[in-house]
Amino acid sequence: MNSMIPLVNIVAQYESIKDEMDTAIAEVIESGAFIRGPALDEFEHSFAEFHGGGYALGLGSGTDALHMAVRSFGISEGDEIVTVPNTWISTAFSASYVGARPIFVDIDPETYQMNPLALERVLTDRTRAIIPVHMFGHPAPMDEIMEIARANNLRVIEDVAQAPLAKVSGRLTGTIGDIGCYSFYPSKNLGCYGDGGAILTTDIETAEKVRVLANYGQTHPFNHEKIGWNSRLDTLQAAVLKTKLRYLPQWTHRRRQIAAIYSDFLDAERIKLPREGLGVEAVYHLYVVQVENRDQCVEFLRQKGIMAQVHYPLSIHTQPCYLELGYNQGDFPVSEQLARRSLSLPIYPEMTESEIERVVTALNHFVGSNSPS
Repeated sequence: MNSMIPLVNIVAQYESIKDEMDTAIAEVIESGAFIRGPALDEFEHSFAEFHGGGYALGLGSGTDALHMAVRSFGISEGDEIVTVPNTWISTAFSASYVGARPIFVDIDPETYQMNPLALERVLTDRTRAIIPVHMFGHPAPMDEIMEIARANNLRVIEDVAQAPLAKVSGRLTGTIGDIGCYSFYPSKNLGCYGDGGAILTTDIETAEKVRVLANYGQTHPFNHEKIGWNSRLDTLQAAVLKTKLRYLPQWTHRRRQIAAIYSDFLDAERIKLPREGLGVEAVYHLYVVQVENRDQCVEFLRQKGIMAQVHYPLSIHTQPCYLELGYNQGDFPVSEQLARRSLSLPIYPEMTESEIERVVTALNHFVGSNSPS
């Protein structure tokens, strides 16, 4: 009997770098420096240098990164932040946490990224920021978004949770807007062994504001200038990330290889495959396809030992917590169709050729047997 093919294989990744990882973790334990130990400074420095410089700050989660970024720009009650409805809820929560209103715009039907034309139509005198989300590892159209933002004096907060090392016109995601926000949730392309996140910016004032907010509002020990939060990347997680960071380029390359195989051999007549926009390089955190009878397809694949999943079954504007915003079904047809028809196929650097073939064979069989005669 074939073994289960997971959506992502964290254990296989650990086993591939086990000796290095065990050493890095042991060094932290033996040092006793679990909070703000040397490995944190080393990771922050390495992460910033990895992106060409600037300032990186480790935080407790990707959600915290978005929250701290929004708060650092002085956005508050009555303000508006524009983002997309086809993302994890934390993106919208970052606006709600400060009393601002999340404003949604629909996505491009081919890339699943923010539609710049829709973005321009929703701007008001209350708009303070845009949060483009590099969904599924594909970059948002940052050239157009930055042009709109600069013309309207708006902050741009990049949600890079799913797209470290993705590129737009040769530039890395997270380095194009005013600040980049990262999640290191274990299943991410660069994931730790618990919760973790970071911000990246070239502006020292923004970095310092986030540093103070995330450390109880302290400007120096026991001096609390602001009401702050406890959001820090623990030293153990920093050691894990520092160890993994050097492998991220080769892991990303392998993800792109697997995505190319899927695109070459899946039935493109019956399956809507992901497409890369012009001038971008996606990193395929998820390989997302659209099919008819999606829920049946997910169940069929699981019966075949393939753990396909759905990201995400509800657009944010239809979530109970945001019904008060007044949006309705049909307001964002592209996002809503994606929520109904999409599924994510297994993709991870350690995936074998035989596992890829099993996924391709099973999905092609499903769409073939369920197509109109």
